[in-house]
This record gives sequence, C-alpha cells and structure tokens, in this order.
Amino acid sequence: MSLYEILVFIHVISAILGMGPGMIMTFVVLRPKPKNMTELKHAFAIRNSLHALTMIGGLLLLGTGLWMGLLNPYLFTQGWYNISLILFLIALAFGPVLLAPRSKPIKLMLIEHKEEEIPASYDYLSKRLFNMEHLENLLFLAIIVLMIIKPF
Repeated sequence: MSLYEILVFIHVISAILGMGPGMIMTFVVLRPKPKNMTELKHAFAIRNSLHALTMIGGLLLLGTGLWMGLLNPYLFTQGWYNISLILFLIALAFGPVLLAPRSKPIKLMLIEHKEEEIPASYDYLSKRLFNMEHLENLLFLAIIVLMIIKPF
C-alpha cells in the first residue's frame, strides 16, 4: 500500500470511529427518556464516553484529509474537497461557539441538582443543545455525501 492508500484507509476508519458515535450521542439521552436524575446522569456519562471517540475520530479525519491534500495538491482544486473542508471547520467551531454554552447549564444541573426528579428546565435546555447537535450532524452527513459522490 502506498502512503496515500494508508491515509485513505485511516480516513475511512476515522469517519466510522468519529461520526458513528457522534450521530447517536443525542439519542443515548433521548431514547428511552430518563425517568430520574440517576438515569439522566448515567446517560450523560455514556454520552461523554462517546464524545471522546468523536474527538479522536475528528482529529484523525482532519489530519488525514489535509495530509492527503498535501500529497495530492490536485484535491485543493476540487470543489467537493474544499467545501467538505470548510463544512468540517464550521462543524468544529460548533463545539466552542454553539455547543459548549448550551451544554454548560446542563452539566451544572447534573452536578448541583440533588433531588431525583429531573428539573423542568432540563427539557428546554436539552432541546437547545440537541437541536444544535442535530444541525452539526447534518453538516457531517453533507460532508460524507460530498466525499462519496464528488459532484464537482
């Protein structure tokens, strides 16, 4: 295998490792809906474990994608490659710009709330967070489609 073929292999495995768990992170908390704080905390603990996989996969995706572009500069002339890269960078910016501010109140609630009943504010807070995560997932799906069909 050439270095480029090895990078493609790592890139595909990274997409599975990073995007797969990322696509289901919200559903871990939504289905089945937690009935109390113990279940909710457990669901968020699983979600945090999945998040670690998405971070590793995402970094490998970016690294291998850019490395393939450096090995084959022709890729930088392709619209699908450039748009995929831009969408990926936008999706990465979701973390600190859109997701972190929406997840912080939930994290605080999970730490500070001592009763077993889930606070009423959780529904509102989780919808705000999960809607942004679903939008980010749509960006990742668009990237995957661009990488598969290479339309331009």
